[in-house]
Order: sequence, then C-alpha cells, then structure tokens
Amino acid sequence: MNYYDFKDRAAVITGGAAGIGLAVARRMSAAGARLSLWDSNKDALAEAERELGNSIDLREVDISSPAAVQNAAVETHKALGKLDILVASAGITGPNGTVLDYDVETWHNILNINLTGVFLCSKYLIPLMKKNGYGRIVNIASIAGKEGNPGAAAYSASKAGVIALTKSLAKEHTADNIIINCVTPTAIKTGLFDQVTQQHLDYLMSKIPLGRFGAPEEVASMVCWLASEECSYSTGAAFDLSGGRATY
Repeated sequence: MNYYDFKDRAAVITGGAAGIGLAVARRMSAAGARLSLWDSNKDALAEAERELGNSIDLREVDISSPAAVQNAAVETHKALGKLDILVASAGITGPNGTVLDYDVETWHNILNINLTGVFLCSKYLIPLMKKNGYGRIVNIASIAGKEGNPGAAAYSASKAGVIALTKSLAKEHTADNIIINCVTPTAIKTGLFDQVTQQHLDYLMSKIPLGRFGAPEEVASMVCWLASEECSYSTGAAFDLSGGRATY
C-alpha cells in the first residue's frame, strides 16, 4: 500500500460514513489527517466514530441544502482550524427506470444530491482553501457520466455534470494553488448496490473486462494520491477506475 503524508492536513469527506468515503477516511486518518466526515446518515456517522475514534469531526449534513452546507463549512472550519482537502463522495443512485417512465421528483432529487451537492461544497469550502493558498479537491463521478447507463439516466446525467463541473472549477482556481480532479469508477461494491436491480448489476458486470466489481479501498488508493501534495501537475482531469470498461 502506498503511503501519502497527510500530517497537518485538514480534510472534509462528504458521504464519509460509508462506502468510498469511509475507505478514504480510513487511509487519510492513518496517514495523519484531521478529518470532518459529512453524511446524512446519523447511524452511519456513529458507527464511523466507533471505528475511527472520537477525534474525528462528524456532521449530519444534507449537501443538497445551501444553508446546511454553508453552516457546516463555517462550523467545520472552526473545528479543524483550516481546510486543505475536499473529497466529494456523497451520492445516490436512485431507482432504475427509463426516462419516459421516470418520476420527475426523483430525477430532481438525484441531481440535487449528486451534482448540486458537489457545487455547493465547492462554493462554500474553496474560499477556506484560498485562505491557506493550498487545496486539493477530488470529486467522485462515475464511468456512467462518460458512457450513460440505460435505466439510470438521472444518475448518469448527474455524474456527467460532476465531470464538467470539475473541469470548470479546476480552470477557475489554478492561480489559487488548488488542484481539482475527479475519478470515474465503474460499479464499486458499496451499500449503493442495494438501490439498484439485479438486472442492472448484471448489465454493469457485463461491461467490465476484468470481470469483477471494484472495491472501495481501490478507489481510496487513487483518491489519496489525487488529494496529496504529490499530485501537483494534474488538474481538471477524470481518472478512470473502470476495470477496463473506459474507452476514452
């Protein structure tokens, strides 16, 4: 396992109480980072605290709410003293269904959490990074944002938006010494699997040349490099974790 030094670094991880976010939190905590985990699941936050210890700052945050994110940013900055890193991992898949049959309210909910949530976290946390003259942001997108998955148009569209948002943000903040990238995993074995049908999982598996789903720890490995000082010349990029699925 590669080791990246996060001593004296302060990081916010959204969706940090489970799945990819928790895997990232484990690695960063072991490498010396001070962490604030944002998640909408109060029980999962309590479980993360039992695992990682009570030195972790925990916040129940609805990232689709501007007021909630703005308030969490202020309170987190007070708790950590500064902010160096944002890993935007919070997201939902939503139900499977064709566009013609898709519920409009569900569509908006997925976009609000997966895309607007990333926008809000950047909007209110980047100013804190600018105070330090340093920052690293890693957004969790998806291979679905590049290719589009049938039966998952809302999720695919939201993740395509995350890729474009990442590229725009990166260009806007090059002068601030803030490096901003995203990763585009294929299906990763997390609790989100519970939100999709077996038929959809079978479709996803059929597209992966390696013949298996990814593990959260594999995503965390790449995320930690992108969030480290060693990533100094890549910005505005999408890094694949697709088991060979990605074609561009």
